[in-house]
Amino acid sequence: MASFYAEIKHKVLISFFKALIKFAPTAATPMSFVGAGSTAKLCQHISRMGVRKVLIVSDKPLVGLRIVATAGDVLAAEGVEVVIYDGVLPDPTFEVAAAGLSLQQQHRCDGVLAIGGGSAIDTAKTIAAAATNGADVKAMVGFFKAKVMPLPLFAIPTTSGTGSEVTFGAVISDAQTHEKHIVGDPKIVPRAVALDPALITGLPAPITAATGMDALTHAIEAYVSTWAAPQHDAYAVMAVKMIFSSLPIAYANGADLQAREQMSIAAYYAGLAINGAAVGNVHAIAHQLGAWYGTPHGLANALVMPRVLWFSKDAMSPRLAELADLLALGKTSDSVNVKAANFIKAVEDLNQTLGIRNKLPAIQQQDIAAIAARAVKEGAGYPVAKLMDQDDCETILRALSDGDSPAAT
Repeated sequence: MASFYAEIKHKVLISFFKALIKFAPTAATPMSFVGAGSTAKLCQHISRMGVRKVLIVSDKPLVGLRIVATAGDVLAAEGVEVVIYDGVLPDPTFEVAAAGLSLQQQHRCDGVLAIGGGSAIDTAKTIAAAATNGADVKAMVGFFKAKVMPLPLFAIPTTSGTGSEVTFGAVISDAQTHEKHIVGDPKIVPRAVALDPALITGLPAPITAATGMDALTHAIEAYVSTWAAPQHDAYAVMAVKMIFSSLPIAYANGADLQAREQMSIAAYYAGLAINGAAVGNVHAIAHQLGAWYGTPHGLANALVMPRVLWFSKDAMSPRLAELADLLALGKTSDSVNVKAANFIKAVEDLNQTLGIRNKLPAIQQQDIAAIAARAVKEGAGYPVAKLMDQDDCETILRALSDGDSPAAT
């Protein structure tokens, strides 16, 4: 358990950040085109916005599947020249973003369109900001570094998880140190997005599961955040309800357009929730697993979340109980503690339904102390209800490495 000194330091730091945020510029909510065929509508909108040459930021698989061409063909028909950067990789590094920026500079693209998951969108955000602010991706690390408005940025998410299409943060990795860095600025939120379920019907079931649990993590961490407020709660609650009802359907039948659309909207709502309420200890640990072992972010969140919820349960039981009531788990007469436990068990059951095990074999025992140290440091910067210390985090990681029951840890 975190020391008294650490708890006080955390409360002071989080209170300071909360006060600072009140005076910070707010992120605008992107114009959203929703439903099958919304990709074409977004591309027409890009043309009407006056963009004449757009850099599409994506990855090779999406190019190969001609998902990028779905947008590129419409843009070309609208008179917009297209330059494709397909070098995005999971957990994008400074080098990945810099290569895309170089292409943008070379062709003098006046707009950026991200097509892909969170990695593509985060890369595009960094490129769009750096393009008008000195053409140095590393200089964008930190908060409010975009002194000049970024290039017009648009997004078509092809997974339903990160919510990056609506959040004001991007995560970029350092390939040498394995550290994750935040580019945070309201100016990097895309101006318009397309939530097109027709593009994601072919998403493999394991990726559907992992990205969906990523969205659920956002919604839950926003709801139990000490920064939670009614406007964040409204988005978080809608996302939780939609994910529990639609994710198992999308996982079992990827061609179900209604379930896919509901998941796209849920991820969008969850992104809006964390814009104001932030994330927590689940992300603090998951980020390190991605940096160390290349664990997909959604999968890492799914694996870590039940363990962190059990660890934090006593500090957030009332909020977890409210989520249990939302899903009609157990009896209305159950105690708050029982309801909270019911909700955590429902998260575990959802993981099981989605084929997500409770173990990450990639974790090496010799890495645990270093991973925990970085996770504890990151978690101390989040508005969490219960602060982790080194021993707490190492316990969670060891249990995750050998598959011990989360409830038992």
